[in-house]
Amino acid sequence: MSETVLLVGGGGREHAIARALSADPACELYACASNRNPGITGLAAGFEAVSETAVEDIVAYATDVDADLAVIGPESALEAGVADALDDAGVYTFGPDADAARIETDKAFQREFMESESIPGCPDYAVFEDTEAACEYIDASDGDLAVKPAGLTGGKGVKVIGDQVDREGAKAYLRENDYDEVVLEERLVGEEFTVQAFVANGDVRPTPAVQDHKRAYEGDEGPNTGGMGSYSDAGPDLPFMTSADYADAVEILEAVVDALPEYKGILYGQFMLGADGPKVVEFNARFGDPEAMNTLPVLNTSFFDVLTAARDGEELPQLEFAGKATVCKYAVPEGYPTDPKSGAKITVDEGSAGDALLFYASVDEREVGLYTTTSRSFAVVGVADSIAEAEAQAEDALAAAGDGLRVRHDVGKADLVQRRIDHMNELRGE
Repeated sequence: MSETVLLVGGGGREHAIARALSADPACELYACASNRNPGITGLAAGFEAVSETAVEDIVAYATDVDADLAVIGPESALEAGVADALDDAGVYTFGPDADAARIETDKAFQREFMESESIPGCPDYAVFEDTEAACEYIDASDGDLAVKPAGLTGGKGVKVIGDQVDREGAKAYLRENDYDEVVLEERLVGEEFTVQAFVANGDVRPTPAVQDHKRAYEGDEGPNTGGMGSYSDAGPDLPFMTSADYADAVEILEAVVDALPEYKGILYGQFMLGADGPKVVEFNARFGDPEAMNTLPVLNTSFFDVLTAARDGEELPQLEFAGKATVCKYAVPEGYPTDPKSGAKITVDEGSAGDALLFYASVDEREVGLYTTTSRSFAVVGVADSIAEAEAQAEDALAAAGDGLRVRHDVGKADLVQRRIDHMNELRGE
């Protein structure tokens, strides 16, 4: 007997979720999103074009398809209260309610929550509602700071003094945008990594660590983006980490769930690994994009079984993974993220991707083919025994990418990974 699952969202992350769920014959998948993702519509029994924040419309569609369960992809839907409304309508939703999602959607709340609940890994911080007071704090600070708008910015709002801007540039950024609330916190130095966990009924099931690449250009240059690519190793940690570093990160996620026992969905921890272990850059209340595309293809456990166990109040299944490395590389329109040019024909498809997996993100589907929009277009993911082999698979798939697209080819390359290792060795004095 099958159950109906509604997927909210239409990006590469959601394509990965759709692929994982549709692999289970007990799951009948429906989807709704503001964009029509051909990868998702090809897997779903039905699709509705609707904004991810149109709460009433999403609930109406869930009712129309008689959904038993729902999965929410984007943070905007969580902030809008889509999970709350679906739960109220009797559709168990794997995603936190709007209040619990504040751990992502409100960075001031995030830090104050960590401090009040004694969650390990919290950096020194200060919260400001007055722009000029924040600027005075920048002037008075002894060290470099990370400047974070408290609300959602799509991964592009943070400015780091000493890296992306100087002090004058940081103050100009605040004055230009006049955010309602900002968080200023100590600049963390080290190597970033992500651990995502399935959470429900007080259980925490972590997945392998992933390293994302936010900067637009090779060599970690340029502005921040939604994510240009990412990689994971065949085991739970990454080449620059130790097993103890991974365990410390998981303990932080477990501490969050201890403090939020009703939390359900994905809890994503972005960490900065320094000489003294990991500190928390931020938490997200959903899968990462691109990190979902590293994690779900190597998850041997049925994602659908995780959903039903969560819904039924049962212990979540222990997760089994394939023991493979992954490398994800995004193809984005020329000029992304500051001045993206749309309208380039996308020539990569399932056939030309070879051994790599293809995940569509934001594309313009026309009668004559797929074309770029102004957002990230598609990702290819290599899955192999080593990072090097997975990277080669991804590169082979991108050979047919065509004109008008840009890729960070260095993601997963041996020299980039070695630089991460050397950086950590230097920080640790090894």
